[in-house]
Amino acid sequence: MPRRALLLGLIVAAGCASVQPSVAPLPVARQSPVAVPGMVTHQVRPKDTLWAISRQYGVSYHDIMRANRLSDPGQLHVGQPLLIPQRPVVKATVPMYPTTRWTHIVVHHTATQTGNARLFDRAHRRKGWTNGLGYHFLIDNGTMGKADGQIEIGPRWKRQQNGAHCNAGGMNEHGIGICLVGDFTHRRPSDAQLASLAALVEQLRGYYRIPSTRIIRHRDVRGKSTECPGDSFPWVRFKQTLAIRTARQ
Repeated sequence: MPRRALLLGLIVAAGCASVQPSVAPLPVARQSPVAVPGMVTHQVRPKDTLWAISRQYGVSYHDIMRANRLSDPGQLHVGQPLLIPQRPVVKATVPMYPTTRWTHIVVHHTATQTGNARLFDRAHRRKGWTNGLGYHFLIDNGTMGKADGQIEIGPRWKRQQNGAHCNAGGMNEHGIGICLVGDFTHRRPSDAQLASLAALVEQLRGYYRIPSTRIIRHRDVRGKSTECPGDSFPWVRFKQTLAIRTARQ
């Protein structure tokens, strides 16, 4: 079996997301930057433009063209990898939508060693999930062309759709699903992943006024039997970090 097909099969079997179809209106978004460490490779998505990609990463589109030896900004095609020139800090532009529906933030792990949003999107579609990637955000671990700690924004967030990450407790309808690539059963997330998670959660909780008690692990949801995001995830330390960041505001 080809390696990519095998990996997709493992993801379908191991992923901890759960399906819940929904359609939601799309309000006007406010853009909010979240710091993401390191060099990144961007995979072109449908309707991406070079200008929009440059805005997303805070890099001149001329620099992106030079880094990828592009002579025409219209040369992009879906799935094309684009090298984003290195900067001390890369910004992910996270849209914040004015709505009262988001009351919780739910943290997951993929239970796999590698992956990126595009791969998990394909795996979830193979499960029959027509809206693709079940999480609203994915935080990469430095594999499959993505930087360690890179935040990928899922289509469900951009469309303000229900998640497919936890069908218990109404979390698909009211919980923002954030997933970290990795299996944290015996190994903790990287420092870069934890830093990006803290920055992203801080932005989301501030905008949607989500209290600390509603920032939870998948395993904390009533009616859900799972170890996600793994016994080695430093949850107590992470919540302490959030409390410190809040106190400094």
